[in-house]
Amino acid sequence: MNIGFIGLGNMGAPMAKNLAAAGHRVAGFDPAGTTAEGVSTAASAEAAALGADVVITMLPNGKIAQSVANQVLPVMGKGTVLLDCSTIDVATARHIARLAEDRDISFLDA
Repeated sequence: MNIGFIGLGNMGAPMAKNLAAAGHRVAGFDPAGTTAEGVSTAASAEAAALGADVVITMLPNGKIAQSVANQVLPVMGKGTVLLDCSTIDVATARHIARLAEDRDISFLDA
């Protein structure tokens, strides 16, 4: 599976590393420039999402999650999945879900 992983901090980096170790192709991006072992580094959130079957976000707040969603949804294909594991409020999660639905992208709030 092709996975874009955005947010490679204390929680995201180990998750992305485990997905890569399980045999998935993982392209990772972190706004702070951190990386994860076994994960190819993408130059931007859009680059990590391009061609991904699933994009996983692990971000610290709703403002950043919303900004990243605005960046990645336009490059994601129909029928793909945006899986958000960020620490965000319900209203932001619902808003991102509506944006994804408008593009025929599934949204999962984890």
